Order: sequence, then structure tokens, then C-alpha cells
Amino acid sequence: MHKRILIVEDEASIRDMVAFALRKAGMDAIHAADARAAQLAIAEQVPDLILLDWMLPGTSGLDLARRLRKEELSREVPIIMLTARGEEMDRVNGLEAGVDDYVVKPFSTRELVARIKAVLRRSQGDDGSGMVELGGLRIDGPAHRVFAGDEPVTIGPTEYRLLYFFMTHPERVYSRAQLLDHVWGGSVYVEERTVDVHIRRLRKTLEPWKLDDMVQTVRGAGYRFSASV
Repeated sequence: MHKRILIVEDEASIRDMVAFALRKAGMDAIHAADARAAQLAIAEQVPDLILLDWMLPGTSGLDLARRLRKEELSREVPIIMLTARGEEMDRVNGLEAGVDDYVVKPFSTRELVARIKAVLRRSQGDDGSGMVELGGLRIDGPAHRVFAGDEPVTIGPTEYRLLYFFMTHPERVYSRAQLLDHVWGGSVYVEERTVDVHIRRLRKTLEPWKLDDMVQTVRGAGYRFSASV
């Protein structure tokens, strides 16, 4: 089945260009020119991925990303931000709002399609299989679900992969570069700062069950996952 990609972009020329590239790559493209239209499209049929422009009329893409991460239908749908903002702090703000990746304008459609495919692979947890249990946390790989005790944990796609890797490699320290290689994949360019953002999001996800201390910072070395806190 073709992947369904929602393009949230107010410039028709960019929407048409991206939609053409997606269809050429074997994906289905649907359009939305603003936040309201995007939410209506999601309510009608949840997409496999959302391409979200930072600058939208009315509600900004950043605010919409935060809203989508709080809503049941869209909280686990991967989001790629399309932005003319190349400053590091802008990119960090996007990642902290729940965005999984970003592409800075102007971009090539070839790069964009490659990024989409990479994010879809990560979000589907292709490396995650089997059951993993450690320190009160349990991952059901085939169902792609996480539990704290008997309670389900709502978790983003990148945080899921990060947690899966940590739980299958506990008590070892991994540098940011190593985590990028294992969790994001060596063929995808992502800045090391991105790891810190997703570590914070993973801790925040685990915080309600007081399990966030299992994700430990090892000063000058990287991060370790340990049930001994």
C-alpha cells in the first residue's frame, strides 16, 4: 500500500512540486494550506507522515506541531518540518515541539524524498522485534507498544526506537555519535544535538512513572540506560 503523506504548506507552487515528487516516488500526497485544513484532513484519514511548513497563516507550523503531538489521532504520526530557518536554536525548538526531522528551504525534492523514507523506516521500528522487559518497562515489539507495569506509555516514534535500543543494550555508555549511528542510521545526516533533544523527550515520557532516571547522562562520554539508579 502506498504511504499517505500530508503536505501542510500555504504556497501552492511548493505543494504541487512536492506532491509531484512524492507521486513519482510511489507515495500518495494530500494537501492542506493551513492548520485548520490539516486537522480536517487528519480527522478524515490519518496520514503516514506529515510535511509541515514552519510559516503558516494564522497558526504557525511550530504551534500546530505541538498541538498534533497532544492529540490522540496524530501524536504518533512522524512530522518533518519544512523551514527557511536554518539557525540551530530554531531547529532545536522544532525538535522539542515533537518534530522528527527538518528540511531547510530551498531543498531538492530528491533530498526530501530520501528524508521521508528514512523517517518512515525509523517510525515503523523495522529493527524492533520481540519482547523486551527491564526495570518496570516492557516493550512489545510486534505490537510496537510500550508499557510501564501494566499501563500503556504514549511514546513518539523516534523515542520508541531510542528506548528499544537502550533496553536491548543496557548498562553500556554510548556517545551521541554512536546513538545516531544505531538509532538514526549512518546514511542519514542528523546533528549530534538532536540526540540531546530526544533524550529529554524520552525522559519526559517516562517521568509520570518515575522511570526517567534510568536514562542516565555520563558526563563527557554520552548516555547509559540502567535499571540501577
